[in-house]
Order: sequence, then C-alpha cells, then structure tokens
Amino acid sequence: MPPSRAASRRAPTIENDENSATATTRLTRSKSAAFSGEDVGAGAAKKPLQSKKSAVNNQPLRKRAALGDVSNVTKGETLEGKKNAGKVGLVSKAAQPTGVQKNLSRTGSSRSALGLKDANKKPAEVKRVGSGVLPSKKRKDGSLGSNTASIREETPAEDEQPSRKRVHLASKERIAVEEPVDEPVAIKDEVDFSAKKEFAEGVQDLDQEDMDDPLMVAEYVVEIFEYLKKLEVSTLPNSDYMDHQEDLEWKMRGILVDWLIEVHTRFHLLPETLFLAVNIIDRFLSAKVVQLDRLQLVGVTAMFIASKYEEVLSPHVANFRHVADDGFTEAEILSAERYVLTALNYDLSYPNPMNFLRRISKADNYDIQTRTLGKYLMEISLLDHRFMNYLPSHIAAASMYLARMILERPEWDATLTHYSGYNEEEIEPVFKLMVDYLARPVTHEAFFKKYASKRFLKASILTRQWAKRHAAELGIDASLPLDMATR
Repeated sequence: MPPSRAASRRAPTIENDENSATATTRLTRSKSAAFSGEDVGAGAAKKPLQSKKSAVNNQPLRKRAALGDVSNVTKGETLEGKKNAGKVGLVSKAAQPTGVQKNLSRTGSSRSALGLKDANKKPAEVKRVGSGVLPSKKRKDGSLGSNTASIREETPAEDEQPSRKRVHLASKERIAVEEPVDEPVAIKDEVDFSAKKEFAEGVQDLDQEDMDDPLMVAEYVVEIFEYLKKLEVSTLPNSDYMDHQEDLEWKMRGILVDWLIEVHTRFHLLPETLFLAVNIIDRFLSAKVVQLDRLQLVGVTAMFIASKYEEVLSPHVANFRHVADDGFTEAEILSAERYVLTALNYDLSYPNPMNFLRRISKADNYDIQTRTLGKYLMEISLLDHRFMNYLPSHIAAASMYLARMILERPEWDATLTHYSGYNEEEIEPVFKLMVDYLARPVTHEAFFKKYASKRFLKASILTRQWAKRHAAELGIDASLPLDMATR
C-alpha cells in the first residue's frame, strides 16, 4: 500500500535558518549567493558568510565592444580596476576614483559618425576652479578634475542623445528661435464689435440683444449683409434679354413662372428655392437662346437645381419628370442640368429677397402680418418682368413698406431706413410697380390661389382690394397696357 499522506509529507524546514540541520540538504537562493560552487557541501557551514558585493566580483565581466561595460558595480572592484589599468582592452568605469563619470575624450569612441560631428563643434569652455556646485578634486597626476555635475554641464545635452533624436532637438531649437516672443498676441474675445457700427440719430442697435446667441452671429451681421449687397449686383440678370430670344415673349415667361409656383407649392419647398429657380432661368436666358418647345425643360431643370442647392432633402428627378407630364425623360433633365450649370459657370450664390426681408422684419419687431404680406408682394417680382431692373434688397424694402402701409402701421422711421438700406424716396418707384400689378386683373391664377388661403392671411385678396381703392391717389392708371406703364 502507498504510504499515508502524513508519512510522505516533507518535514518543515526553515529556509532562512542557516544553523539548522536541513540547511545543508536544501540549497536556497540566498545560500547560493553566499557560498562558492566548490564549498557547497559539508564544510560550508565552517566558513563565514560573504557579502553580495564580493559575490558579484567573482563573476566574469561581460565585454561590450560598442558600449563598453556599463554594469552597476560598487567600490569593491576599484582595486581590480587599478591592477588591470595597464592591460589593453576595455576598462570598467567603476575603476575611476570619482564614481560613474562621463569620458570627456571621444577619440576612442566606437561611434565614428558622432566623432565627425564633434570635430566640427567648438571646444567646450573649461570651467574655473571652484565655480561648480562642488569643489574640484585634484588627481594623482596633478591635473584638476571636476566633479560629475560640472562634467554634465560642460557636455552639450545633444551629445548624450542618439543621432536621430539630436536632429529632432536641433529642429526644435531652430523653430523656437524663429518664433516671435516680444510681439503681443491679440485676443479676439476682447474685440468690441459694436465699435464698427455707426448709427445715425434715432437708430436703435437691434443686434446688441443678440450678442449672447451664437446662432444669430450678431458680431458679423454687418459684414454679412455688406457681402450680400455686393453679391446681388453680380447675379443680376439682363433685363432686356428677351430682345435676342426669337421664339419667346415676356408673357410666356410669366406663364412658366406661374406654373413653377404651383410645382413649388406641391412639393412644399422653401421660398429660397423658388427665388433661386427664377434667377437661374433669367440668367440662363440672358446667355443662351432657347426654343419655345424647350422653355418648360429650362424651368424644370432650374427648379431641380435650386432644390438641390437649397433643400435639405430635394425631390427626385423622377418627380420633376412626372409634374412635366412626362414631356421629358430623366436623361434629358440631367443633361439639361449640366448644360445650365456650365452656362452659369456653376455660380448659384444668389442673395434672394428673403434674406433682406428677415433683416428688415427685425426692425419691424417681427410682425407676422406684415411679414406675410411682404412675402406675397416679393413674389410679384418673379412674375412681372418689370422688376428685373431692381436689386433683391430694393424689392424687399418696397414689399415691407407697402405691407406696412396696407396694414396702417407707423411711418417709415430712421431705424427701418437703416436696416433696409433705402429711404422712402428710393422705395417709391418699386412701390408703385407693385400697386400697378395689384390693381390690374388677375393673370396668374396659381399665384393668386396660393396666397388667397387662410394660411397666408388671404394676402392676395387683401392687397388687391387696397390697391384698387388707392391706385388713383398714387397716380397709377391700371387700365394702360404693361408696355405703356411706367417702369
């Protein structure tokens, strides 16, 4: 039978007890460091214990051809280093009397690349005696030797780094020298944007209350609208382009735009999309001659391009093919899209009147009724070609002026003049053209029905009733044809 577990269990031993009887039968790590290989036996206990430092001395030193011996040895090896000083070969750095020090002479170094670089350098300045942190020590041969701290200060820091890192450090130092230090840095948060604005007497600063709202960008609103006013001049179409169109007339253009308003309403698109589409049509017809059977294709393509530019989710090209009663294929619409964009040089940055209406509506305290009537009056400029001579900002100012007059709002004050950019005298010609259109019979059914609903406060009915009552007072004769009316 196998012996019991209790009998086979090894007797407990105390590994750290050097005087115990079991110490000779089991060799531990501490005992192997204390005894040499030949003395591990019965007579090991007779010899006194040796220190770990002396045990390290018995091990042979490993030679490193490139780096030398960098082992961390103690002062116990100092005597051996002095004995082997005359031998040829690598000498341990521990043999030096001052501890671990850097060898100042690099002529014996194995790094030839670094030696070439050191030859081009200027010699390091020798420190004066006693100028270091610790007093200098005198060697046996009579030369003065500095301590470890002074040697490290005299040696350039880049010599202690590898070649790749030294190049990196040199580039850092070069960049640091090139950076301007004395020039003060301007902080944009401390710039007072209100100082740029100049207000006339009686004009209120309505943008000051929006300074805390980042979505209103009140700091840059003046520069934004200055840019839009420059842009509206460059995107203005030719008001006489119908003279070189052999198959087209102004009446056909009005019918096309009225149909596009119906398509725009059916797709529930943004007002900016409609204004941009009409601007694309006028600018394209100003540059190219179009046949009558292709006029509807130009209108569909312009609405397709404008919806892709303004809408978040534009209708598919198949939807535009469907509203055109399948008169054109999808390939024809896409081909016409490329042709129109090429003719316009891909410039679709048109500042429509809606941007300027919102700016003026801020000075009107965002009155919803005035704003709704202003939208209706602005869309008149899309149907009537006589408004093509005027800028979008001018049309927006006249629309707000007429809407306030119909709703019997206060007069056009200095604040409205400042934020619209036009006074009453400048608005008068555009204002009279709107009244002349409203006083005439309805010629664009889709446009009239759109604004006759309660959603738009029945703006088309209200404005036409007012225009018929006050047209004579303003000196407007609506019985004259459009060709003879004042432009």
